[in-house]
Parts: sequence; C-alpha cells; structure tokens
Amino acid sequence: MANVYEDMTTEALDAEIEHLQKQADEIRAQNVSLDMARGKPSAEQTALARPMLDLLTSETKLEDGAAIVDNYGTPDGLPSARALAAQILGVEPANIVVSGSSSLNLMHDVVTHGFTNGVAGNKPWCQQGQVKWLCPAPGYDRHFTVTAHLGIKNIPVPMHEDGPDMDMVQRLVESDPSVKGIWCVPKYANPTGVTYSDEVVRRFASLKPAAPDFRIYWDNAYCVHGFGEKDDALLNVFDALADAGATDLVYEFGSTAKVTFPSSGIAFVTASASDMAEVRKAFGVSRVSPEKFSQLAHVLFLKDLDGVKAHMAKHAAIVAPRFALVEQKLTDGLADLGIAKWTHPHGGYFVSFDGPEGSARKIVALMSELGVKLTPAGATWPYGDDPHDTNIRIAPTYPSLEELGQALDIFVIAVRLVSARLARAKRA
Repeated sequence: MANVYEDMTTEALDAEIEHLQKQADEIRAQNVSLDMARGKPSAEQTALARPMLDLLTSETKLEDGAAIVDNYGTPDGLPSARALAAQILGVEPANIVVSGSSSLNLMHDVVTHGFTNGVAGNKPWCQQGQVKWLCPAPGYDRHFTVTAHLGIKNIPVPMHEDGPDMDMVQRLVESDPSVKGIWCVPKYANPTGVTYSDEVVRRFASLKPAAPDFRIYWDNAYCVHGFGEKDDALLNVFDALADAGATDLVYEFGSTAKVTFPSSGIAFVTASASDMAEVRKAFGVSRVSPEKFSQLAHVLFLKDLDGVKAHMAKHAAIVAPRFALVEQKLTDGLADLGIAKWTHPHGGYFVSFDGPEGSARKIVALMSELGVKLTPAGATWPYGDDPHDTNIRIAPTYPSLEELGQALDIFVIAVRLVSARLARAKRA
C-alpha cells in the first residue's frame, strides 16, 4: 500500500520536502544535544535507591546466617540474596548463584565456558567446527556481540507478537546439531516489548534438540519492570519444563541493574541442578567469592519480592509518562501517513520502531546531524545487518520529559523527511 508521500503529485512532494528541510535546518541551527542511545534509567529512577547507601555502616552486623560478609567464602552468594533472587525469578534458592553486578557478565561467562570447556560433558564448541546460535530479531545487540566475539555464527529468527518464530526455532534446533543456543528476552523483550505467550514458552520447553549441549539462554531482565495498567504474565519456563518432562535445557539470568543502580546491582543465574553444578565449578576457577556488601545492602533495602514490587511501582510512576509521550508524539506526527509502525509495550525499556524500507540508517544519521543520538541503525540485528533497514530502537527512559518531547518532535520530522526523500527517489 502506498504511503502519503508516494500518493502525492511530484509538485506537491517537492514542496513538502522543501518544507520539512526548512524545519530540519531550523533545528540544526539550535545546536541541540540529546541522548536516546541506550536504555538507561533516569536520574529520577536511580535516586529511588539512594536510601540503600545508608544501610551499611561501620556498625552493621556483617553476617548473613552462617555466612560472613567481610571475608572470603559463600561462593554462591549470601543466602538471603539467593532467596531474594529466587523469589524474583520464581525458582528454588538451591539452584541460584548470585555473583557480580551484571547478568551480561554471567551470560558471557556461561557461553565462554561452553566454548572452551563444553557443556554437560560434551566436546568444547571450539573443537566442533562451526557452531551456530539463534538470535530473535529485532533483539538485544549485546547478546549478539557475545556470540559473534567467539566466532559463533549468529542466525536471525523473526520476532512475532507472541515471541520468536517457533516453527523456525524448532526446525533448526531439532534438525541441526551445530545449533548450540538461542538468546531470549522473554518478558518485555528488548526492543519490541513483547512478552512470550504461554504457547511459545511451552514450545521452548518441549524442544528436542539435535545437540545434547544445546541450551536456551533465558535473559529475564525485565521480569519486574511493568509500567502499564496491567503487568504482562510470563509462564515460568521451569514449570513448563516440568510439565514437558524435560530438564537441562535452560539457563535463566536476572539482575537488579534497572531496579537499584546500573553496574552496582546484583546479578544471578539459575538452571537445573546438574547444569548449576557445572556452572559453579566453572565460576570457581575465576571467583573465590562474590562481592557481598552489595548483596547485603540489597536484601536490607528490598527485603523480599513484595519489597521489589513496591519499589518498582515507584519506577513505573516515572517511566509510564515517558512511554505515554512516545505514543502521543508518534501517533500525532506519523499515524496517518502510512510510513511507520511501532510497538506499544506494557513494560521494559524500549519501543521498537519501523519506517519504510531503506530508511533506518538515513533517519539515525539525520537525527545525529540534528543533535539527537539514537541506537545505531541495524544494532537490533546480528552483525548490525537489518535486512530491510527499517528498525530503530527508541529508548525513552533517560531524558527528562521535556528533553524527550523535544527529541521526539525532531524524530517525527526526520522520519517524515527521510520518507519523503525516499518516495521522491523512486520517481527519479
């Protein structure tokens, strides 16, 4: 279906391009400097956790049950921190390791262990020739970078409104033993905001991999990050595994990076008992014990899952108006033109935007010229290669509401100008 610019007469289209170009030139002269490149919490959000900094003093009892906080030991993390992480993910504390502040670090370490030492007694991937990884796209660029860095071949899998294309996932996983993993952000996915349906989760749990060392890397980063009137419900993947009579198939990761402080939260991983025994052994090579002061502070501050939910409600009150502003600005500026579509998430940190084919790189470049930094076009696809050059990740949380409104006004002009230019180029 033709968009509004493709339907214009050439004379009218040229006039519209001239009008939009004038608006862009006026913005350029203002020397704007705004950043929507990554999904970072705003200063308002990180301020919510500042009281946590007052909870550890020289008088604090540095014990957690039988665990000692101010010395080596407790390699799996403090018992109270493991209990809190288990509540967040809905699993048993016995199968949780809390270590470090970054779930991405944990994912990197688990993947690297498979590459250098193998999974579940199988040969290391580095000795198996070319191995492959499934990458739902649009997806999280840092996931794709981990596997690409190791020389693993990333294979894009289309994302639908209920999760990845499971027909494609099942066909590749069950027919090709060189496929060793799949990246998943199952709730409020980065960047689409999609939450996997119960059917999709059950299909993951029912997979019969051709490779005995295949695992699902379940990055549940946004499991408590709802901001809509109703929080999406995600089926617990380990419950689905139990129903399917399966085990040793999923590593699940989480953190408090966007609950308390990015880079200063606590991170955790869980899996089956046998997989976790292997993870503990691998981690034991590089970790004598985790950083436990942060773990203790988090437990004292958040206490339990109810405490986490109460704290995240404060985040939602800050984040929700930003996403409402995105919806308003895009709807007012673009909805009737036939040149764009975007997602409408109930949680998470991103809106996934698609413009006309061949537009994304041009829009991002123009936005940079106009003083607004966006995530690079193509970043949401493996190797930065968006096959249709349409997708842009919008990250609305970090700017103030005023700055966000200004950035979105500029974005609307950039999308319209690039789309009009593309329509004109077709006629040339």
